[in-house]
Amino acid sequence: MLELSYKSKTSIYAKDQSTKDILQRGFFGNASGSRLKLSVIEALYLMDVRNARCSGKTTEISFSNLASRFSKPRRFMARYLTYKDWRDRGLVVKDTKYRYSTTNKNPVKTYPSGKFSLAHYALHGTFFSSDLTTMIDEKEKGRELYDRYWFGQYGSYKAADRGQLNKLDIYETVFLMEKGALSVQNATKSAIVKAATARRRDFQKMYDVYRDWREKGYVIKTGFKFGTHFRVYFPGAKPITGADNGWTHSRHVIHVFPKDSRLLISEWARAIRVAHSVRKTFILAVPGSSSEKRLSPDFILYHRKGGEAENPENASPRYVMLSLGEEEHIGGREFAGAISEAKRMHLEPILAIADRETAVTYYKVRQIKLPGSDSDYYEIDWMQP
Repeated sequence: MLELSYKSKTSIYAKDQSTKDILQRGFFGNASGSRLKLSVIEALYLMDVRNARCSGKTTEISFSNLASRFSKPRRFMARYLTYKDWRDRGLVVKDTKYRYSTTNKNPVKTYPSGKFSLAHYALHGTFFSSDLTTMIDEKEKGRELYDRYWFGQYGSYKAADRGQLNKLDIYETVFLMEKGALSVQNATKSAIVKAATARRRDFQKMYDVYRDWREKGYVIKTGFKFGTHFRVYFPGAKPITGADNGWTHSRHVIHVFPKDSRLLISEWARAIRVAHSVRKTFILAVPGSSSEKRLSPDFILYHRKGGEAENPENASPRYVMLSLGEEEHIGGREFAGAISEAKRMHLEPILAIADRETAVTYYKVRQIKLPGSDSDYYEIDWMQP
């Protein structure tokens, strides 16, 4: 039987040479003089899965007793469950204090960036504040704006010939007014922005993301059908393309996560799943450049290469894990800070989310470089360890 000894909240270690030998072969703990020092998560895992016995000064300590002494820190059980899942897959996981060397470079995906250019327009529209929609009934100009730049929806969705109106959403309305291409006969730009902000207080941050991508040549439309804020078409996309006149489908969606907001993890995970189910890349947008509130990653992860599990003896770590629970809220500033910390460690960040049944879902995060942007953007992809 594996024998562990508990002395204090900073000292759990292997009790005898046989235990130390077994644990070191499994890459548990860190050598500290003649002892093998364990983290509380490692000790709990060994008690839970390997039937290890942990002794205090006078009595044996149970799993619950030991866990209760460390349970106050945020995300304690999420950390334990995600550690356990990674280990149960036959993979090595170490505490972030573990000393490692790596030549990894954080993968950054650079997206193409152009410059939006709009021909001279002098469009006139009517704004409907309760719908946050602007209607343009100038048939030829409205149709040209739609066909050439994909602003609004002329006619009906996927049926531009059914009707003669171009309907602009709130983001398109404000953008075209800023460009001097649109005047609204019954409202000023400030009044429109005020109406939009009254409806959703983070409108300006949403609009900042919309404008950021539109200015770089992308087409940004609603992502409502996919559970996100926007869907994205790369520069050059038009409503109808190809010899067969087939509809152009987006391959990316954007969800805006302001730094001063908090989001329930389960809601966020649902949006990612919907995007992946329709084969779209999920992009998380964290708009604005502001100070980051640190949320430190939890574990250093070793993975597989050529089908074989890697370990500290034959490989460098590739990933760093941020452990989260299904019912937890995370802030945009915290998220950005955790990803920045992973970048500092030269490791790829993984989000590990433990649900109420203790199943763990993993998402790999890759930073996007959108040239000329002050905001943070990340691709988030489901992964199977």
